[in-house]
Amino acid sequence: MTGRAMLFDRRQALLASSLGGTAALLAGEAAAATRAAGASGSSGSCATPRNAIARTRYGPVRGYVAGDVFTFKGIPYGDDTGGENRWLPARPPKAWTDPYPALAYGANCPQTLHSFRAKEHTFLQQWTDGFLGEDMLKLNIWTPSLSGNRPVMVYFHGGGFAFGSSYELASHDGAQMARHHDVVQVSINHRLNVLGFLDLTEVGGDPYAESVNVSMTDCIAALRWVQENIAAFGGNPDRIMIYGQSGGASKVTTLMGMPSGKGLIHRAAAQSGGGGNIPTLEQSREFSRRVVKELGVGPRDIGALQKMDWATLFAAGNKAADQINGPRAAGGPSASPRVGWNPTLDGRVITVRSFFDAAPDASRDVPMLIGNTSEEGMRFGQNPTEAEWRAELAGQYGPQRADALIAQMKRDHPEKAIRTLSYGVASLGYRNRIQSMVALRDKQPGSAPMFQYLFQWQSPQLDGVAGAWHTADLAFVFDNSALCDQGTGNTPEARKLARTMATAWANFARTGNPSQPGLAWTPTDAVRCRTMIFDNQCRMVDDPEGTARRIILG
Repeated sequence: MTGRAMLFDRRQALLASSLGGTAALLAGEAAAATRAAGASGSSGSCATPRNAIARTRYGPVRGYVAGDVFTFKGIPYGDDTGGENRWLPARPPKAWTDPYPALAYGANCPQTLHSFRAKEHTFLQQWTDGFLGEDMLKLNIWTPSLSGNRPVMVYFHGGGFAFGSSYELASHDGAQMARHHDVVQVSINHRLNVLGFLDLTEVGGDPYAESVNVSMTDCIAALRWVQENIAAFGGNPDRIMIYGQSGGASKVTTLMGMPSGKGLIHRAAAQSGGGGNIPTLEQSREFSRRVVKELGVGPRDIGALQKMDWATLFAAGNKAADQINGPRAAGGPSASPRVGWNPTLDGRVITVRSFFDAAPDASRDVPMLIGNTSEEGMRFGQNPTEAEWRAELAGQYGPQRADALIAQMKRDHPEKAIRTLSYGVASLGYRNRIQSMVALRDKQPGSAPMFQYLFQWQSPQLDGVAGAWHTADLAFVFDNSALCDQGTGNTPEARKLARTMATAWANFARTGNPSQPGLAWTPTDAVRCRTMIFDNQCRMVDDPEGTARRIILG
């Protein structure tokens, strides 16, 4: 999918005191200071004790304590990527001596911002754009203590590979995971779109040999930083889980196939995404040639490109991608790779179309958790009658399959309005992709288990018609039903489900098994398709909505 197409699709869908002493002493003093200020549990009280300091290999960082959770925002894991550093592999951050003020989120990669015209989506998502800049290689950490040996959960944001950020949605806040689930929560920003995926080897020479995938090597740099530094935040460098939603899920599956990721990843979860028919190096190189030609710079003038403003670069890339890719066919992923803002099979950084062509050997021993929501295609402005919906489906699949699909979906969910059922068609495509990924791992002898889920809790907000939209599961996975009350209503049912889901994700990070007392979660396979249903009544089901999804397959 091109950067423009991915952008359109998802936008619519979302419409310093002494540093001496041990880490344990620092943690104890900071917690004592917080208690003295009146903090307790999830009270939300905030303190900035002088001992809320952790040592990294680049220098000390100072955060704050809120509700007994140590919070560090905007820690550099790499140097500024602007100017002469554009399109080069991430360089280590410059070392510092005085405590770095890790008190606020860092810059987001330059991108097209959220329009805020889709008022219902804006309400449900609680979106924030933050600020933009190329000094963006920053990460955020939440931890219950600066000592200990906790599992580490590293989250990769969505937005395809073109936009988004670690804090774009309120649901991404990691405090509740640290507070209630005894994990170290991490999220990152990295390069995207034209700054992260443009092959400039022919323009700049060998130093730019990885420029076509520099977005993904940023992610590797962040994981290396975590492995080298997370012990100072109470985390276990040998128990790192990566997870992401939508485009973040595709980042996860891509990372699982990268040789440089081996040993950095111990668990993985892909939510509402993953896999992908990415282009070859020659296809991406031709795309880059067209971009450079469109920009009108000399064939070896890397300096001119590094001085050019982002919007000009991005527009040229979108134009070239549209010329090469042409229109996307309705009803599913493209049968051929589409160039643009996505990884490239370059044979160097990325050597396999991970979970598209094969389950990668590099992560054979990494347990996986994979699933999606039941109304992935929710567009609040879309409110078809049954006749209009039938006509739309007939145009995609033919009248006979359209009739069969509508009848099956009404049988599966008689409680849902036509409007809500229409949002669920896209989810069937997601489930077919998930089953393909499961089958690929099934073919891999001796591989770690894979656990599957379907999130179908229906939000009561806005008359209850939005269902479980794309990203709706994030408020629950992060145990943020209260913080995300515009989407969840923070009802008793939402609070209970959020605690259940967050416990499952934390248990998976800790042990590789998401089961919990009273809710056993068995691995899936390509035959029975055993799936955990997350709803007011959580339960295991064989191949939920399987008949409807097979109608999509034809």
